[in-house]
Amino acid sequence: MKHQFDRLVLAAALLTATAPLHGEGTPPAPIRVSPDGRWFQHHDGRPFFWLGDTAWLLFQKLDRAETERYLDDRRRKGFNIIQVMVLHTAESRNQAGAAALADGDAARPVRSAEGADYWSHIDWVLDRAAARGLYLAMVPAWGSIVKGGRLNENNVEAYARFLGERYGRRLNVVWLNGGDIQGDLKPNLWRALGRTLRSHTSGQLITFHPFGRTQSSTWFHTEPWLDFNMFQSGHRRYGQDSTPGAKEEDNWRYVEEDLALKPAKPTLDGEPSYEHIPQGLHDPAEPRWTDRDARRYAYWAVLAGAAGHTYGHSSVMQMHKRTDVRASYGATKTWDEALNDPGAGQMRHLKALVLSRPYFERRNDQSLIAGSNGQRYDRVIAARGRDYAFIYTHTGRPFEVVMGRIRGRQTRAWWFDPRTGLATGAGRIPNRGVRRFQPPVAGQDWVLVLDNSAAGFGPPA
Repeated sequence: MKHQFDRLVLAAALLTATAPLHGEGTPPAPIRVSPDGRWFQHHDGRPFFWLGDTAWLLFQKLDRAETERYLDDRRRKGFNIIQVMVLHTAESRNQAGAAALADGDAARPVRSAEGADYWSHIDWVLDRAAARGLYLAMVPAWGSIVKGGRLNENNVEAYARFLGERYGRRLNVVWLNGGDIQGDLKPNLWRALGRTLRSHTSGQLITFHPFGRTQSSTWFHTEPWLDFNMFQSGHRRYGQDSTPGAKEEDNWRYVEEDLALKPAKPTLDGEPSYEHIPQGLHDPAEPRWTDRDARRYAYWAVLAGAAGHTYGHSSVMQMHKRTDVRASYGATKTWDEALNDPGAGQMRHLKALVLSRPYFERRNDQSLIAGSNGQRYDRVIAARGRDYAFIYTHTGRPFEVVMGRIRGRQTRAWWFDPRTGLATGAGRIPNRGVRRFQPPVAGQDWVLVLDNSAAGFGPPA
């Protein structure tokens, strides 16, 4: 198994080693899928780690000053992808009151000669995002519009053609077909939308955003328009989910399933539990998901092999304002108050960690863990390249590592704190046998980083 793994990572390593991030504030160039079908990369071959934020109602609810404040904040926090809805409903309007569609008909977008319409505002947001080096992952229409019949097989191609003609050459656009819906509901419509977008776009990536506890690969993995897979691990805790085939909170299981498919395509969790949303979603009396939960979803997915991760906050995703008639899902903070909740600021540390070591080599390898990997929250998840390993524990429990899985006679160990992004040296350890590791503080999540001492890596992140 080890020799097979090393052959895989050697081939992947030819792509590139570690590289600097895409320059902040630099207008983006298109993202591509890496040649091995596992990752994203910049047009010049540098790794692109998808770090998404969920801002579904950005186009509809924020004015221009608010939009710039939001984009500035997310750029500072290291996000590079913003997930948004083009249409939330068939009656969608922006903050200036401009309607998207005439009479709610997707075949009749409302355009103004004065350039003050709904679509011109999206143009402006795309320009302002590009100036900050940000990509917008755009859902053409939320699934409820399809369920209600307003987007249907009679008008979907006209609508997709309009989107493709208007935005198909934008360098900072990714398309999220679907929109919180099962792909077997109106599958021909989703195929027509994806196929038409593909025919009217130039190099833009396309996926499908599915319903909670489902994954795009179930319906569309082999579709030629689907460049990468996306799953929604959802907002329910262990014991709340009776969905057939659901993984409950074990979002790493979706990654394992998707990466076993052919042809190889990247995958990521496009909607895990949002910070500060009720567990189970609908009952505000339930406990709220916290930054610690947001970190667990992120590290579990990425170290299982995901090509990135999307974070979300209950108040930010809906852009909740005090003037709103009601708050969805029991939101108690306004969107701007919620910008600085801890989970959002902590996601950048994961991005920095994985980019601090040869990126395209990384593969999940649970054989690093001696004995049981642990169940539920005790799960210890591990990934490695040829000269390094990352091992994440959510609970801070001790665990044993099978040494010798990376190269070198001696390893240098670090404890990486996912709350702060700081790493503390843990000494040099012979790279043989089985070693027991005790995280610095029990009951907290940590990443053990093991480096081949001869590789000359600096502190992680």
